[in-house]
Amino acid sequence: MMKRMIAAMFGTVLATAAAAEPAVLKGRDAFGSWQSDTPGTIRLIRPEDLPKPGATASAANVSRVVQRPASAVPRVADGFRIALFADGLSGPRIIRTAPNGDIFVAETRAGRVRVLRPSEDGSKVVASEIFADRLGHPFGIAFYPSRDPQWIYVASTERVMRFPYRAGDMKASGSLQVVVPDLPAGYGHSTRDIVFTRDDKRMLVSVGSAGNVGENLGEPAGGLPAWIKAHPLGAAWGGESDRAGVLAFDPEGKNRSLFATGIRNCVGLAIQPATGVPWCSTNERDGLGDDLVPDYVTRVNEGSFFGWPWYYMGDNPDPRHAGERPDLKGKITVPDVLLQPHSASLGLTFYDGTLFPPEYRGDAFAAEHGSWNRSKRTGYKVIRVRLKGGVPTGEYEDFVTGFVVNDREVWGRPVGVTVARDGSLLISEDGNGTIWRVSR
Repeated sequence: MMKRMIAAMFGTVLATAAAAEPAVLKGRDAFGSWQSDTPGTIRLIRPEDLPKPGATASAANVSRVVQRPASAVPRVADGFRIALFADGLSGPRIIRTAPNGDIFVAETRAGRVRVLRPSEDGSKVVASEIFADRLGHPFGIAFYPSRDPQWIYVASTERVMRFPYRAGDMKASGSLQVVVPDLPAGYGHSTRDIVFTRDDKRMLVSVGSAGNVGENLGEPAGGLPAWIKAHPLGAAWGGESDRAGVLAFDPEGKNRSLFATGIRNCVGLAIQPATGVPWCSTNERDGLGDDLVPDYVTRVNEGSFFGWPWYYMGDNPDPRHAGERPDLKGKITVPDVLLQPHSASLGLTFYDGTLFPPEYRGDAFAAEHGSWNRSKRTGYKVIRVRLKGGVPTGEYEDFVTGFVVNDREVWGRPVGVTVARDGSLLISEDGNGTIWRVSR
């Protein structure tokens, strides 16, 4: 009798635990659209779940950004709270937390970097200043050295700059210095994120591709065999030279090299605190249908090649380059976490605070700017990338949603994520120029 009672009690505990953890959406169920996005929904997309190219027509479904309705507030999971932290900003994009707690904001369209100082409780802004302006199209921001910064680095489309810095500076105290004067620029993807490796010895800069899928590549000068011999695995040429990947420099902008290749548009760069490994939040290619090709968040090891433009998600050939690079088959790194295609995954950060429950520590958050090349709109949310023992499981969770008004209109397009000094999560969106604070 006692054994049956214990077994029944144990079964109840297991059932309760199972009920507390929502089911993971897999396969076709994981693709969905904005209408099924709900905080707490967990998804797992694997390479074997992908449809064939052209299974659906390629759609042009551009959203219309409207003024935020007075009652509109993003949605978060039970146990969390979200509130407006800052508004009236000019297209806030990447946001970074300085060691002293100040929030640096890239107002890209306005060509400037702004500093916001939070209140003691972290709930509101008590001071706002333009740190530097006339910067072109600034995006990435990094502090160097990481623990006691003496410089603020800013990556714009064409160059990397830095300014002298002391903790608490809300305006640049010295003149701009150009560290890298010649990032690949021109047409195509324009964002450039920047991070320093954990030992502060190397500076990594992400550079997106010039085109969607390597249009008009042709043959490299001197022929393909010579190019392959002289360049890193999967490096592209011509107008795509040193693009669709991550570049590495020393902190003075010297010793340039290609750190990783075949990454169509690594918009968000982050260093995983526990391992020191760089990660990318990546926009993949368009034109193959609603559910191709998945965007992704992934670890990026030096020398890795992720397939663009010839392959995707491993050895899947892009039909627009069929048969062109058989030498690359079997050498392609499959990304760790596949996301709903066309989500436009942007800013990326790791949670190292203590305000959220313990199971969040070490996980990553990424901002999904939202789709245009999909008949069923997706993205327009912030996701939590789940890790176990510091290793991605492939699963991700809808964490903040509610930026979409209807099938045609949205009011918010998430771009940047950063962990504030108090452990809250700050989220920028460039549709209505706001920053939101998620707390407990």
